[in-house]
Amino acid sequence: MFFPRMVLRALAHQEEGLMSEVWVIVLIGLVYILFFGGLSWIRREGLSLRFALEALLVTGIAALLVLVGFSVHPALFLLLLYLITMRGRVLVEIANTLARRGHFDMAQRLYRWALRLWPDKTTRHIIHINQATAYIQQGDVDKAIDLLQQALSAAEAGYVGLKYEAAAHYNLGIAYLRKDMYAHARLQLHAAIDVWPASPYARFAQIVLEKHLAGRGDDVAGDGL
Repeated sequence: MFFPRMVLRALAHQEEGLMSEVWVIVLIGLVYILFFGGLSWIRREGLSLRFALEALLVTGIAALLVLVGFSVHPALFLLLLYLITMRGRVLVEIANTLARRGHFDMAQRLYRWALRLWPDKTTRHIIHINQATAYIQQGDVDKAIDLLQQALSAAEAGYVGLKYEAAAHYNLGIAYLRKDMYAHARLQLHAAIDVWPASPYARFAQIVLEKHLAGRGDDVAGDGL
């Protein structure tokens, strides 16, 4: 009788430990959703249902793996959760780094790849804004204008936060300067200042406006995010 009792106790402790691991995974997943969801709300980027569903799905799969006996380290789970749900933004950061170093073809391939990975509406327009910035640096101004106008339409619908809205106005102003459309450029640069006066883009826009008024606005390059 003593031996079976020990086995039962060991099994009970093992089950308790297993459930503790599951609850740790679930708690990390829920806190992650609340944190990034709240951050998006603060940034006025809207709450992404797709982001929440993807995070819940990954959390559920990880919890299931723990239940069937696999060991899932909480730090590894959090890293995978971030890479999966933020895949578009991660690729954008890599593409931006390549663009700043002049590797525009590779950067544009990464932007296009990010757009194929089913990003939510906010991430899609963030990709477009950064892609447009690279187009300005490449000299393909018409493509940049089209993407930035799309992003600003999304901003009016509440899908783009203040940071990216200011960046879109600023870079659209730069694109118009490249086409010698000074009235349009001035309008967009002032809009960048009005959207978020404390942002770096407002400061950049003010500098460009001063250069433009002095007749030196033609040689200004677009600025990435």
